[in-house]
Amino acid sequence: MNLGPLLSKISLQYKLNPDGVHGLSHWARVLENGLRLAEIEGGDLTVISLFAIFHDACRHNQARDPGHGQRGAVLAGELLRGYPGVSLEQLQILQVACRDHTDGETEAELTVQICWDSDRLDLARVHIKPSPARLCTNAAKDKEILAWANQRARAKFSPDYVSSEWLQIFKTHTR
Repeated sequence: MNLGPLLSKISLQYKLNPDGVHGLSHWARVLENGLRLAEIEGGDLTVISLFAIFHDACRHNQARDPGHGQRGAVLAGELLRGYPGVSLEQLQILQVACRDHTDGETEAELTVQICWDSDRLDLARVHIKPSPARLCTNAAKDKEILAWANQRARAKFSPDYVSSEWLQIFKTHTR
């Protein structure tokens, strides 16, 4: 899925530093975490990809920010209703995933669980070790996947496309 056009629209309202702890590199790791989990568990790749860019898109700060998931869900509704390749059902699943991603729940539809796990697997970036008890899927609880995700999060790994594509979009559209 080409996320560029949506990132361009998201960037118009984004309030934070795209290099911040909840910024583009985090979104990319969440994307890659989710795609890796989906290879094992299944799930809707479109929703998982969209979750990566919407779940923290409406944060007001880099710390505790109640309501940011709900704001991300609303933004997703505004930008994706009638969007080519995204059904109403997919949008509704995405909105649940965004809205509830910080609530610590583990029971939900499979794609929602993968979305939540993909974000939780990146907690080591803020010095929190993901607890298997707080993860939803067996794949996310796998020791190899946990080690892989923790290493990337601690190192603040940023895929090449973040600097070559995503950051360029944000620099063009943010003030």
